Amino acid sequence: MNLRRSTLFWTAITLVILGSLHTGWRHLVHQVPLLPGSQQTFWDIEARVEMEAQGDPVRVVLALPQSQPGFLLQSEHTASPGFGISFMEGDQRRVEWTIRSAQGTQWLYYRTQFRVDPDRHIPAVDHPPTLLQVTWSPSLETAAAQILRRSWQESADAFSLARAISQRLSDSTNQNAGLLLNEMTAAEAMVRLLNEARVPARVLYGLKLEDARRRQTLQPLVQVFNGQRWQIFDPLAADSSSLDTRNDYLLWQLAAGPILEVEGARESRVTFSMLSTREPASGSIHAMVMRDALLNLSIHSLPISEQAIFKTLLLLPLGALVVVILRVLVGLKTSGTFMPVLIALAFLEMSLLPGLITFLLLVGTGLVLRQLLAHLNLLLVARVAAVIVCVIGLIALMAVVSFHAGITTGMQVTLFPMIILAWTIERMSILWEEEGPKEVMMQGMGSLITATAAFVVMDLALIRYWMFNFPGLQLVVLALILLFGSYTGYRLLELWRFSPLVQTASRSGTVSQPGKE
Repeated sequence: MNLRRSTLFWTAITLVILGSLHTGWRHLVHQVPLLPGSQQTFWDIEARVEMEAQGDPVRVVLALPQSQPGFLLQSEHTASPGFGISFMEGDQRRVEWTIRSAQGTQWLYYRTQFRVDPDRHIPAVDHPPTLLQVTWSPSLETAAAQILRRSWQESADAFSLARAISQRLSDSTNQNAGLLLNEMTAAEAMVRLLNEARVPARVLYGLKLEDARRRQTLQPLVQVFNGQRWQIFDPLAADSSSLDTRNDYLLWQLAAGPILEVEGARESRVTFSMLSTREPASGSIHAMVMRDALLNLSIHSLPISEQAIFKTLLLLPLGALVVVILRVLVGLKTSGTFMPVLIALAFLEMSLLPGLITFLLLVGTGLVLRQLLAHLNLLLVARVAAVIVCVIGLIALMAVVSFHAGITTGMQVTLFPMIILAWTIERMSILWEEEGPKEVMMQGMGSLITATAAFVVMDLALIRYWMFNFPGLQLVVLALILLFGSYTGYRLLELWRFSPLVQTASRSGTVSQPGKE
């Protein structure tokens, strides 16, 4: 027994030393700061072009972003095995991939990094777009005239006119706007209305920046000119404010034209993944990836879409550590061993209070449906399968109701692990029949307390920064799990439960002492 404990102890010490050495190496050699305070925000963006080649020569041209108000281009590179590549400069930067012959599914990657720079000014207007000669069909002419007349009355210049038009186009109750949007996109309608008012405008495409998002597409935006400068508007934004004062939109093109051109292949499309990091401005981690062979073996050398996945996955060991502490040391009972960790992941996306309410509604309604299924005398596999179908139906219903009620967080109910929820409902139902409702309540509350504790730990900004930028800390977490997992003494809740016996024994000992004398 002593040998076993000694082996466990030295294994944990070794893991802590290795994890600490890796963390120190990342900090000292690669200049990754231990604290995220003295840093700047960077956005790593990856464009993935996917297409089906048929053995012919292939030519692919992709529009590229460049430095713009609020963002400074730091670095860029591509991954295109077998393809020739060339960058074309001009009003609109582009990259061209070419190959003599390609067969089957092809993937081309373009990766860039931008530094958030709020001090970058809006450049002066050089060549505003030419005003288009606007003509409307008879069915749309009256609707367009009414929108433009009301917007003109409520505006003072080109930018306020654009805001007024955007407000009407985004109003779902405006019948005139509905007529226009049935025939064209909101961006096209806004440009045509502005051009009719003699205001230069054009449609550009931009990317809404959201951390750890994958498979995103570009959104059409409207660039409006007033003679000296320009502003960007989202034609369907509810607040209709200019996007130039915000840092969550990146223009992918600064001149009109196609985003992607493909010759010699079919079914082509481009999707975008993005990841936000905070790094020293003087030495970006991602700028070192291409130079350092050892760092190329790290998570930061992966495509952005995979990095976004690992940014969440690397938090799971912390959730597992919380479960081990609460179950082994505190003595909490949970429904399922690591189900609270998966629930905590859903809380990370939904926030805590909406997540708790959604979980209680799903499990409560699922238990009622499970009791109804009990009268059908189904076998276990069929019963669990039926519960899964019911849970999916409940999730779909909650998402639809939340959408029509305007509750955006309710639409994220699909983030809950459906299979785990179904098994949880089945286990709670059996436990209700065998042990009674008290045990079900104890395990349910224990699961919620554990999930909430795991969420609190995993949601700390400093913890998220450490776990992603210092993967060696995973070894330290593993060492703590091994040490806590070897504990075989009393749990805290057991000490509280047995405290009356201790008090009784103490009083008995006090009374018997005079007799002994």
